[in-house]
Amino acid sequence: MHASLIVRPLAREDYDLWLPLWDGYNAFYGRSGPTALPAEITATTWDRFFDANEPVHALVAESGGELIGLAHYLFHRATTTIGPLCYLNDLFTSEAARGKGVGRTLIEAVYAEARAAGAPRVYWQTHETNTTAQALYDKIADRSGFIVYRKTV
Repeated sequence: MHASLIVRPLAREDYDLWLPLWDGYNAFYGRSGPTALPAEITATTWDRFFDANEPVHALVAESGGELIGLAHYLFHRATTTIGPLCYLNDLFTSEAARGKGVGRTLIEAVYAEARAAGAPRVYWQTHETNTTAQALYDKIADRSGFIVYRKTV
């Protein structure tokens, strides 16, 4: 792991450092060029991180003054728990930071945020082809056994 790694909440002044990570995350999932997210979605997502009425939060990993990773998560109610559940929506590290413990550190920071919020569980999903990330996830979490279905409406 990076000796100088700091995980902290995203700050308004981080936008220019956060954006390349956000763009990299989206490109990884095929959202770039002609399939890129509309600028309005990025702007709205950014604003939500700083709106106290929104359940969406962001942490970043910083090393040497550079942002090298991000974790976006949200809390939501469920019918099977009293406390909120925590959904780790986005996790991404720069290419140079991969394999150095940054992703694990970000996930553990989300676990801490979830505990502080009274959330009994953190969960997330990844694409079935993302075997590199799955190698980490299998070390620090249990697979749920659920299959995710979706339909664009």
